[in-house]
Amino acid sequence: MTPSPDAVVCPNGTTSAAQHPESSMSATEKSLEAVTDRVREASAPFTNLVSTIHQVVVGQDQLIRRMLTAMLADGHLLIEGVPGLAKTLAVSTLAKGLNASFQRIQFTPDLLPADVVGTLVYRPQSGDFIVHEGPIFANVVLADEINRAPAKVQSALLECMQERQVTIGRETHTLPAPFMVLATQNPVEQEGTYPLPEAQVDRFLMKVIVTYPQREEELEILKRMGRTDAVTDVASVIDPSAILKARGVIDQIYVDDRVAGYIVDLVTATREPHRIDPDLAPLVEFGASPRATLALTLCARANAFIEGRAYVVPQDVKDIALDVLRHRVATSYEAEAEDRTSDDIVRTILDHVPVP
Repeated sequence: MTPSPDAVVCPNGTTSAAQHPESSMSATEKSLEAVTDRVREASAPFTNLVSTIHQVVVGQDQLIRRMLTAMLADGHLLIEGVPGLAKTLAVSTLAKGLNASFQRIQFTPDLLPADVVGTLVYRPQSGDFIVHEGPIFANVVLADEINRAPAKVQSALLECMQERQVTIGRETHTLPAPFMVLATQNPVEQEGTYPLPEAQVDRFLMKVIVTYPQREEELEILKRMGRTDAVTDVASVIDPSAILKARGVIDQIYVDDRVAGYIVDLVTATREPHRIDPDLAPLVEFGASPRATLALTLCARANAFIEGRAYVVPQDVKDIALDVLRHRVATSYEAEAEDRTSDDIVRTILDHVPVP
């Protein structure tokens, strides 16, 4: 299924070499070549953006890649990792490189919905109320330690994430575009936290697990940041409007029927794990919804865009499947007893579902 660099994927599943005379090319192949040109042109600035972020952030390649993927796919990202792994630094550097508005909200147990979305303020001089916008009115919003906020705050955030709008009083206000929430949570310290409801977790396009850096990376971190005047500012290399333009190109990226079938098979396997491995059945409480199918497709398209391709290959799906599905597969008590995680289940599904 995976075509060579000099080939394009046709709707009938065949591939056609790019060097064929133009007269022998089908209309679909010509269309794909045109989309390829647009993809390469539109994706070049984002390659530059990644290099810009790496001027400040050492390593964390997967986190940076997933932030870019979520942004291009018009989704939100849940980032899990212990403190000190440059999660906040990576998010703020992304916003600077985008020349986008950025707000950080530190979630605490005493936080109120109005502290996030804003509120109505009474003006005695005029006798009326005016809207005071909260920090959610930004292109990039960092929800730091999101699981420390109570249910009311998390519910208020849910409308922002899903509808891209905020209701203050009787009025609804549209959030700026592009809009993305990047939420962090600490997997170690659970005292004083409020587990995110399943409905909100499902709204995150992906969940990324951030791990410790390699030894060489940590040495580079020491050299760059082990001083009081460490450089954390970067130049803006992309305007937010470029993101909206890139999304229009991503929507044109071709997904073959066999790749679409592969995506559906992966999601279906999370709901019916007994069909691929009888030992998985008692470990899964419930599987992923159709929202996961859409998320896999969008992220695979965004992944192909970053690679400069006008078509999706199965490897695009496999690359992002774990991050898209890990928070959408609920494990049973038996899985916890056997110390099996949703990551283990998704990896097993990826190993067993046939790749086209």
